[in-house]
Amino acid sequence: MTWFLSLAAVILVVTLHLSLTKKPRSPALVVEVLLLYLLVIFAGVGGLMGALGHIFKAEEIALKIGWPPGSPFQFEVAMSNLAFGVLGVCCLWRRDGFWTATGVGFSIFLLGCAYGHLREMLAAGNFSPYNVGPVLWLNDLALPLLLLGLLGARSRLALRKGVP
Repeated sequence: MTWFLSLAAVILVVTLHLSLTKKPRSPALVVEVLLLYLLVIFAGVGGLMGALGHIFKAEEIALKIGWPPGSPFQFEVAMSNLAFGVLGVCCLWRRDGFWTATGVGFSIFLLGCAYGHLREMLAAGNFSPYNVGPVLWLNDLALPLLLLGLLGARSRLALRKGVP
């Protein structure tokens, strides 16, 4: 259920940021602010929480995904989550190409997870709560598509302003 908390946090922080900023609310600003908090909260905080779960609650998480407990791959998933968690948090201080690299890499990771979840659902009949449902539709499909769309919009808006 951390996806819903993350989504609520993004909505709250984006709303606060945009309502408190003194800059005019242009499309470029809205895209920038939304992208910032999606990267920091979903990739950053979410990645760190995912790493902790796969490391310290590995058996519980495995069962909720429908995996057999004790898989050595779970530690590797934890390290991927940790890497994207650190990159996402670093988006607070870094911009430009760093955001693009973080967003594209994180999106590829999540879309790959979505493929794996769908394959498990269709081929193995795995309807475990962490294999399908919000983790699949919100976190592994909607979020990476939204991130890629926002990165594209940010790039197009920058080109219109003459920024390379």
